[in-house]
Amino acid sequence: MAGRAARERVTLADVAQAAGVTKGTVSKVLNGRSDVAADTRARVLATATELGYRPTTSQWEPPRTRTLAAVIDVLDSPYISNVLQGILDAATASHTNLLVRLAPDRAVRATRAAARAWVAEQQEAGVVGIIGLTLGEPTAVLRAATEVGVPFVMVDPVDLDDPTVVSIGSTNWAGGRTATEHLLALGHRRIGWIGGPQTSAAARERLHGYRAAMGSAGVEPDPALVRGDWFSVESGLAHGRELLTLPHPPTAIVAGDDEIAVGVLEAARQLGVAVPAQLSVVGFDDTPQAMWTTPRLTSVHQPLAGMGRMAVETVLAMAAGVEPASRHVELATSLTVRDSTGPVGEA
Repeated sequence: MAGRAARERVTLADVAQAAGVTKGTVSKVLNGRSDVAADTRARVLATATELGYRPTTSQWEPPRTRTLAAVIDVLDSPYISNVLQGILDAATASHTNLLVRLAPDRAVRATRAAARAWVAEQQEAGVVGIIGLTLGEPTAVLRAATEVGVPFVMVDPVDLDDPTVVSIGSTNWAGGRTATEHLLALGHRRIGWIGGPQTSAAARERLHGYRAAMGSAGVEPDPALVRGDWFSVESGLAHGRELLTLPHPPTAIVAGDDEIAVGVLEAARQLGVAVPAQLSVVGFDDTPQAMWTTPRLTSVHQPLAGMGRMAVETVLAMAAGVEPASRHVELATSLTVRDSTGPVGEA
């Protein structure tokens, strides 16, 4: 190849022949057109770089780095921040650019044509793979990305029943069960549950884990103590106040995430309920804020940064043509016991 380069300039036709495409396709790719499949685009760019193609009339340069897009609904969440940290760490280590973008609105996510246009915009920005964080109603975008060959990996997907979704999550069912078993071992039987929305697969699995632990202990959960709303401090505060002012309040509450747990702790403080002497509280996620609550929060540890790193590794492998060994990867959870839980005898 070096000898040839010395003799003559590599032409558009040379790139097209080596890549197995038409000259028109090569032209589209080198001019940044979006109407080219991602795998074809990657093959043409790699071929052009390998052959040392240098156009005489354009400013095209061979790509030096890859780009991923991390798509989120909200940013002001300790959960999201920790997953994003893992994504950023892995992208940096793999010399990959990272774009963090708010999710397209629901009209885009529900309409095929709009979803295809949104995915095309990402391609025009050089994106070779997309990571979605807890997105709701992503079906149209996922299908659009699949149609044009852009790998899409979901972290904690809302819908795990879609066989096309490649997902990274944690053992949510086991985490919900472990949290509840911890409280049962401390002697608690009136254990409340404040979880996330039923539209969330993670929220449903955590609730199922709670019910499984209660059932194994021969305890029938009181329906009045089981609530589901949203993963937020406000949700924990509102439902915490309701539960703690019942005629027969719970002696312990499992929260669907740490933000809900923080709200429960605040509800207890406002009502003068001592934690853990009168109420034990367990969170889920084990975000850094669990170390700074009063008292420090017992919480189910999710490897949030590890989930982010795994998502990057998976989507980059898919971009290189490697199919994942499993379409649903779950990382192990564990319980971090701190000061917000204690024996029921103290209640």
